[in-house]
Amino acid sequence: MTAGGVRSFLDLDLAFLLSFVLALSFLLIILSCALWSNWLPLLTAAIFALAPLPNFICGQCASASDFSADDYSGGPVDFGHFLTAGFLVSGVALPFVLAHAGVIAGLAGWMSAVGGAVGYATIITYSHFFAIQLDGY
Repeated sequence: MTAGGVRSFLDLDLAFLLSFVLALSFLLIILSCALWSNWLPLLTAAIFALAPLPNFICGQCASASDFSADDYSGGPVDFGHFLTAGFLVSGVALPFVLAHAGVIAGLAGWMSAVGGAVGYATIITYSHFFAIQLDGY
């Protein structure tokens, strides 16, 4: 087997592993809703699904300058990181706030928060390992 064949085989194994973990996170979130017949923990999935968007949008707004030697893009990238952090904290905290208020069961809050965090971590891991590397001149 050639080096390229081994690399694609490892990429395929990693893709299968990440898809299994993502399915497990969806299962946790759906079970946290279905077992207690309360669909409010599903809001966690929506929050974690929206979390990468500010980084993507603000990263597109900030372009690299031809006159600057460093990679720092300034305000838009920092604002995108700030919004993403806000989504992540909200996604983890919302199930616990709902559980504390008695709206959902405590175990449902834990399952929803862990499922959302694992799903977000899976998406970030996938984008890290399978990002297209653009070579410069």
